[in-house]
Amino acid sequence: MDQSTRPRRRAHRRDRIRGRASEPAARTVDYRHLTSSFPLARGYSDDQVAEIHAAALAVLEELGVQVNHDGARDLLGKAGAAVTNRQVRFGRDLVEAAIASSPPEFTLTGAAGTLRIGARNTQFVPVGGPPYAMDTARGKRSGTFEDFRNFIRLAQAFDVIHMTGPSVEPQDIDPRLRHLEMMRVQMLDSDKPTFVYARGRAQVADAFEIQRLRHGLDEEAFRARPRTYTVINTNSPLILDVPMCQGLIDFAAAGQVSIITPFTLSGATAPVTIPGALVQQHAEMLAGLVLTQTVRPGAPVVYGGFTSNVDMRSGAPAFGTPEYVRACWGTGQLARLVDLPWRSSASCVSNAPDAQAIWETQTSLWGALTGGANIVIHAAGWLEGGLSASYEKFILDIEPLRHVAELMQPVHWDDGELALDALREVGSGGHFFGAAHTLERYRTAYYTPFVSDWSNFGQWEEAGGRTATERAHDLWRQVLADFQPPEVDPGVVEAIDAFVARRTEEGGADPVS
Repeated sequence: MDQSTRPRRRAHRRDRIRGRASEPAARTVDYRHLTSSFPLARGYSDDQVAEIHAAALAVLEELGVQVNHDGARDLLGKAGAAVTNRQVRFGRDLVEAAIASSPPEFTLTGAAGTLRIGARNTQFVPVGGPPYAMDTARGKRSGTFEDFRNFIRLAQAFDVIHMTGPSVEPQDIDPRLRHLEMMRVQMLDSDKPTFVYARGRAQVADAFEIQRLRHGLDEEAFRARPRTYTVINTNSPLILDVPMCQGLIDFAAAGQVSIITPFTLSGATAPVTIPGALVQQHAEMLAGLVLTQTVRPGAPVVYGGFTSNVDMRSGAPAFGTPEYVRACWGTGQLARLVDLPWRSSASCVSNAPDAQAIWETQTSLWGALTGGANIVIHAAGWLEGGLSASYEKFILDIEPLRHVAELMQPVHWDDGELALDALREVGSGGHFFGAAHTLERYRTAYYTPFVSDWSNFGQWEEAGGRTATERAHDLWRQVLADFQPPEVDPGVVEAIDAFVARRTEEGGADPVS
């Protein structure tokens, strides 16, 4: 095509598109329920996975796990475990019974609907737990209540985020009262299934009561259906500490979800070999599983995998590594062996929302998805190995999550997909911009980018030459400015506010450390 005619033809094509009497409807998407069709990766052979499982059973039977909670040891002893001082050893029959009684799938209910946990269902959860918040305008700082609320609102704003996480630790609220404000925000600014920290029976009881108020439930109705979840990190190697045991007991008794996630860092808190680290991870998870099923057979449990390696020069955790991916694959195989849903993470160690952060996060995410993870935590906003939650990183992570969600959509197929009429119309050497087939479908044919800039260099430069991180800064600010909380009955808001005010006046509850 001659250079002088190209702009005129492009303008003519735009006129044809804009001038159509009936343009196709704009593309709409719904990423609230995702089912993966990605092929499952096999990091190890079936025989090797069976060997890891057998080795974990041997660890539980011969070495056992240190259980620091008196009540948990009593429960396990009565169930048939061998208790010597704080050490608890688990017979294979006890472990196999716990595996048999735990559900392979269950439904998690939020104010706006349900999520199916297990099988090939996939849920994304944002960053959770960092003590610091970060953005490019203010830098790194201690997390505040405002930051906590902002990240809950960002999670609510995107349908590719399916559950709320613990967001940022609000350091400006007394630890005895923190759980009350955190749960209030989750209940009133989000309608998605929520997270509760297992920080002692009293704090968990307060959080459960706020949830019951939000859903209009008595205790029996609340126990009948999973509505909230916690993450239980074992103290690796081979310790279940007091608050974590209490959390497992409280959540199992209430019929709520425990994601049992050993903190196994290969070379530091776990053996330096990935198979050895998986043996320890599997043993610690199974010990926690036995406790939940001893409290309440059938209590919902998710197998948590967090195994990665460390930088052997400094001892610092490393994420987004080949070893992390291989651990994800092995964890998926082990979870399927014991027929449990499983959780992974999209984590990184980069200290800024830069290229390193993106490739590490994407490597972790790829490992989780190809490993068949049902829940991917820290999928948006995680930085600095989990020490910081980044506003810009949250937005940057939404784009690839949407890519994944798009790939999980069923393939659209109708009589026009093979485009034979378009091929006949255009023939050899033409173009398809103005073809009838294109004009009928151009608005819905492709994924629409959120952060990515698809303009050419000249257009990008004329618009200011802004990087993706700079665009992300503007986007998170705009999302928060436009935020509208879900509708909540005024009577429910009043009841929650009254409960929080009363418990605050009473001094809240001490966290158990």
